[in-house]
Amino acid sequence: MAVGTHGDVLPFIALGHELLERGHWVSLAAPAPFEAMARRAGLDFQPLGTVADYEAVIRRPDLWHPQQGFRPMFDYALQVAEPTCLWLGASWARGLDVLVVASPLAWGARLAQDLYDLPTATLHVMPFLIESRFDPPELPGLPLPRFLPAGLRAYLNLGVDAVAVGPFALPPLNALRARLGLDPVRRLRHWWNSPTRLLLMFPDWYAAPQPDWPAQAIQLGFPLVDRFGDVAAMPPELEAFLAEGEPPLVFTYGSAMRQGADFFATAVQVCRRMGRRGVLLAPQGGQIPKPLPPGIIHLPYAPLSALLPRSAALIHHGGVGTVAQALAAGIPQLVVPVAFDHFDEGRRLRDRTLGTTLSRRAFRPARATRALRRLLADPAVVRACAEARTRMAEAPAAITQACDHVEALARGEAGGTRRATAARRPGH
Repeated sequence: MAVGTHGDVLPFIALGHELLERGHWVSLAAPAPFEAMARRAGLDFQPLGTVADYEAVIRRPDLWHPQQGFRPMFDYALQVAEPTCLWLGASWARGLDVLVVASPLAWGARLAQDLYDLPTATLHVMPFLIESRFDPPELPGLPLPRFLPAGLRAYLNLGVDAVAVGPFALPPLNALRARLGLDPVRRLRHWWNSPTRLLLMFPDWYAAPQPDWPAQAIQLGFPLVDRFGDVAAMPPELEAFLAEGEPPLVFTYGSAMRQGADFFATAVQVCRRMGRRGVLLAPQGGQIPKPLPPGIIHLPYAPLSALLPRSAALIHHGGVGTVAQALAAGIPQLVVPVAFDHFDEGRRLRDRTLGTTLSRRAFRPARATRALRRLLADPAVVRACAEARTRMAEAPAAITQACDHVEALARGEAGGTRRATAARRPGH
C-alpha cells in the first residue's frame, strides 16, 4: 500500500514484482493513476480513490508550499484510510494470509494492523521521515543554522510538529480511530511506523544510522527502480539527441509538478549561457517555453538510469528517487527544493560534496550558471561523485534485500541487524 506520487509508488511496484516472481500473490493499493503501471508489473490493483481525486490533490497550489505542502497529502491519506483499512480487514476475514508493506502515509494499513493484528512493515524511502535528536532532518521552509546543537534543532523540529502538524492531522485521524474502537494517537510521526518492522531504503553512507532510531528499523539501500516507469527504454528521439553531441544538462521538477514554468524558462537560459545542450523532462508540456532553441529537447519522461550516465549534471527538485539515480550515475546535482524532503536531501548532498542547492527565488540564470560551473569544475565534487557511483554499483540490490525481510516477517522472524523489540500498542 503506497500513498504518494510517482517516486513514492515505484518502489512498491518493484517490490511487488519481485515478490510475485518468488511465488507470492501480490496486490498493490495505490492512487488510481498508477493502475496501468501495476498491471504491467503483473500485480493486482486496488485503487485508492479515483483519478480525479488524485489530480485534485496534485493541482492544489499549497501542495508546493514549504510549510503547507503536507496538508493536501494528509487530507488525501485520511480520505483513503478507512476504505483501505476495511479492504484489508475483508481480505483477512476471508482467511487469506495477509502481510502488508506500507508507505508512511498509508494510514489504512496502520489502522488495519491495530484492528486485526496484521503483520505489517513500514517502508521509508527518505531519511527525512525518521526522527533523531542526533541528526534531525532539515524541515521545509525552516533552514535552521547548522552551528546550532543537533539536540536544539531536534527540539525545534518537535515544536513545529506539535504546533503545525498535530493540530491539523490528529483530530480527524483520532475521530476515525474512535469510530473503529481504537485509542487516540498522540504523535503522528511515531504512529505511522509499524512497531514490528521498518525498512529504510537508503544506505548508511547517505544517512548514518542513529542510536535513537526505532529498534525495529532495518537499513538497506536505495531502490533504483525506474525500469518500472512509464517508458521501458530510451525514447528514440532522445537516443539520437544524445548521440549528436556532448553530454547535456538534465532538468526535471518531478512528475507531479504543475507549476514549473519559471524553472524550465531558467533552464533554457542556463543552457544558453553555458553553451551546453539540455534535456527538459516534464510530463506536462504547458510548463515548457516554446519554441525551444537548438540543442534543447523536451520529453515527458525518460528512464534516468539510462539518461544520467550520459549527462553532465542534473538540476532538479530534490526528490530522493531522483537523487539516487544521479548518485548511481556519478554526476553532480543542483537541487532547487520545493517542499517535503527536498530541503533535507539537498542538505545531505551539500554535506557530502555531491552537489549544492539554490532556493526557488535564487534559481535565476546568472546565479544558477555560476553554481553549475563551480560544480562541474571542482575536483572534490568530481571525486565524491565517482566514489558515490562506485558505492552504488557495489551495493546489493535493495529490493531483493527488502523482499528477504518481508518474507522473514511473514515467517514470524525478527531478522535483520536491528532486532524488532517494540510491543504493539494501538495509539502509540
